[in-house]
Amino acid sequence: MPFTQSQFFEVFARYNEATWPAQLILIALAIAAVVLAFHRSAAAGRLICAILAMLWMWMGVVYHAGFFAEVNPPARIFAILFVVQSFLFLRLATGRSSVRFSLRGDVRSVIAGILIVFALPGYAVLSVLAGHNYPGQPTFGLPCPTTIFTLGLLLLASSAIPRSVFAIPMAWAVVGSTGAFLLGVPEDLSLLMAALATAGVWVTGLLKRKAARYHAPLSF
Repeated sequence: MPFTQSQFFEVFARYNEATWPAQLILIALAIAAVVLAFHRSAAAGRLICAILAMLWMWMGVVYHAGFFAEVNPPARIFAILFVVQSFLFLRLATGRSSVRFSLRGDVRSVIAGILIVFALPGYAVLSVLAGHNYPGQPTFGLPCPTTIFTLGLLLLASSAIPRSVFAIPMAWAVVGSTGAFLLGVPEDLSLLMAALATAGVWVTGLLKRKAARYHAPLSF
């Protein structure tokens, strides 16, 4: 690893001090996206995708390229991938077929709600409990909590979302979770849990669809 644990947390401190109060704006955008999910309309879905596009562009350009790359040269590659993810969300926001989001009473929505709540106040609380205090802690708008939030929102989609939209967040959830073991950031284990929960929802949905087709009555 090209950087030390202390350098890693110093990046957080420099980022938080340099970008304040942008963190409050990013949190406000996230809360707005959750509120919009209650509307279940096509317009609300487009706005949610636009907000996700802004969050991923911010992480790619501001954090990865602007701060993390100073101690970790591969962060430039992360920056590119995060910008690509931003454009994927932007395409959803502006495409012909809009994505709708809704909060339902099923297990999928419960899991989504847990991920969203954890990503906002929960991750910050766990970070403090782990001994990582502001400004040297990952705040919302940085990759780990924001990826968890993204996966939670995507699980609220009531219309089909291309699997390609999930690829980079799921990959980062695996990559980012290594921080729990290599850098002493135990709260990043939640990334792996979020990825497993999302994969579990996928597999369950796939099995249900296969079972429905298998038991469907024959038509003549």
